[in-house]
Amino acid sequence: MATRSFSTSAAGLRSEPISVRAPAKLNLSLAVLARRADGFHEIESLMVPVTLHDTLRLQVSDVPGIRLRVRFGGRLATPVGSALAHDVPTDASNLVVRAAQSLAVEAGLAKSPDSPCTPGLDIDLVKRIPSGSGLGGGSSDAAAVLMAATQAWRIDCSHDRLAEIGARIGSDVPVFFAAGAAIVGGRGERIEKVAGLPPLHAVIARPLAGLSTAAVYARCTPDASRRGAAQQLAAALAAGRFRGALPLMHNSLEEPARSMCAEVARLLDHFARAGAAHPLLTGSGSGCFALMRSATEARRVAARLEMAGWPGVFAVRLAPTAREPLAAAVRG
Repeated sequence: MATRSFSTSAAGLRSEPISVRAPAKLNLSLAVLARRADGFHEIESLMVPVTLHDTLRLQVSDVPGIRLRVRFGGRLATPVGSALAHDVPTDASNLVVRAAQSLAVEAGLAKSPDSPCTPGLDIDLVKRIPSGSGLGGGSSDAAAVLMAATQAWRIDCSHDRLAEIGARIGSDVPVFFAAGAAIVGGRGERIEKVAGLPPLHAVIARPLAGLSTAAVYARCTPDASRRGAAQQLAAALAAGRFRGALPLMHNSLEEPARSMCAEVARLLDHFARAGAAHPLLTGSGSGCFALMRSATEARRVAARLEMAGWPGVFAVRLAPTAREPLAAAVRG
């Protein structure tokens, strides 16, 4: 990886702040195919970004080190949604900080992730995506920081290389460099872009209870027979066969999530009562969603779920295509 002019005093670095949106994602399908020798699971998933997003603002600083500040916005800043605004760490346990540190090391700007001589970077994160929901918020934030920090620090780096760095931070990070919908394989590092999906709408809801990704995977029974199902689903959606696509939507983690969290089962039942067809867990949960043909239908189902007392309800639009990775990524 090549770097442009750099000094610890920030001379020659980008002085103006950079803002970037980090979208949530939905797993329209998620098949767990096998357990790998490295302890991870091999998956096959059709992932699509949506309009629900976090926002990050990066500013180069004369003071060395990575500093992260977090506040909540959107529904998480409302009295109802605030129940989902859980504490978000601001140290190296946050993928945002780890991403910036890893990039600095890869670019030769720091000798180690915790080096006191890491070039100064202030990051302000506005969280709108509830954590622990299977929506990929933390991974998307990490991908966004990798992309924005290359501009802040004047680093010449391809998106493919950033995705490789991101894969070492978190399994879901690479997909956010795909510029839209993608079929994800391996443990998340193999990305196949998907074209032609319609911009459908969706309703996302999240119970108060969260789930541990590792614990959900530990209870999952791999099923290699579902290999290829993501491609079939993508083809059906691209052909406009909405009703035919619904039965192809499946999440191998839904049954263990149901068994571990009664609220997941209750939420999926409420989705069906609200008129949603084929509601599904996304990722390892505890967030759930259902696809809708129109914004009107999505708003109607969302309103019914809110009336039923669910705190984290979002009516969103799928963003299956984007001009740039991260869907409207970096701007000055």
